[in-house]
Amino acid sequence: MSRLRAPRAAIAAWLFAGMAFMAMAARAGSVGTDDWRDGPGYRTYVIGDESAPTPDPVVGGLLLNGGGGWPYDAFRWFTEHAGHGHLVVLRASGNTDIQDRFYNDIKGLKSVRTFVFSDRRGASDPRLLAAVRAADAIFVGGGDQSNYVRMWRGTPLNEAIDAHIAAGKPFGGTSAGLAIQGSWLYGCMDSVSLTSNHALADPLGRSVTIEGDFLHSALLEHILTDSHFDARARLGRLVTFVARAHSLDPERTLAGLGIDEAAALTVEADGTASFHARSGGKYAWLVQPRDYGALQPGRPLNLEAVRVTAIGPATTFNVHSMEVQAPAFEREYDVVDGELRLREPR
Repeated sequence: MSRLRAPRAAIAAWLFAGMAFMAMAARAGSVGTDDWRDGPGYRTYVIGDESAPTPDPVVGGLLLNGGGGWPYDAFRWFTEHAGHGHLVVLRASGNTDIQDRFYNDIKGLKSVRTFVFSDRRGASDPRLLAAVRAADAIFVGGGDQSNYVRMWRGTPLNEAIDAHIAAGKPFGGTSAGLAIQGSWLYGCMDSVSLTSNHALADPLGRSVTIEGDFLHSALLEHILTDSHFDARARLGRLVTFVARAHSLDPERTLAGLGIDEAAALTVEADGTASFHARSGGKYAWLVQPRDYGALQPGRPLNLEAVRVTAIGPATTFNVHSMEVQAPAFEREYDVVDGELRLREPR
């Protein structure tokens, strides 16, 4: 019998080949053809060969891009974690610009398929859901994040995205696609982007639309994200968002994570994060209030000793443990009657 027993390495190779064939067959049976252009509540576009096998292992992680320009090294990290396989782009406006940049500029993917949603029906379409479940990676585009909340929350697509992340597949987004990734998020439900001054002046106001129970990621369970951080002076509003979210979820220790334009964090499955930027002077901003304060209707925000830590290229940061080493700088702010004031070093 020992002569008939195949070596373990050969058995493992056969098993891997069989699994790869099954995955390729599932993808070929579930995703698109050349004539697939739309469905209920969406349009779809594709570039590349969706029937090709994924060449390399798929590794979990998050791509958090602040909006604007793409730091290409961060996006190549993302395609590597996708096993250089098949990416699905989800968005509620635009068309093929993101998929074209991934496929033609970042390169290294077998295919990229985009779904552009026009209403909530698309989030329950079986064909779309099959393509999302077969994807090696998912990326969410920018625009108005209230569209994502309205069209996806509580749908089979919402469940499929959560399952994708839980299965250890890479997930990413830019601008609005970054804003939706935390455990709590600014939903922008009135579709008017809130400024820092307005947020600080009335943290319980109707425009401070903090939403929960959307995406569920173990890595970001204590994080609220924000984008375009430097270009739109969003420190004050992120401080407000964290305080407002804490009033809704007082048992959780929450922090804010803002990312500058043309900058990104790549997050490994263990929470280890690396910062990338297209130019100097860019950061990711970790916002941690010492005390979240008592919010009062119609009254401005008041907080003491809000710690703000700048994460740069030389910084070691873990989004899960919140451990930071070698920050670019650290500051403390007070919020006094809705005014953000830098504390002088003692």
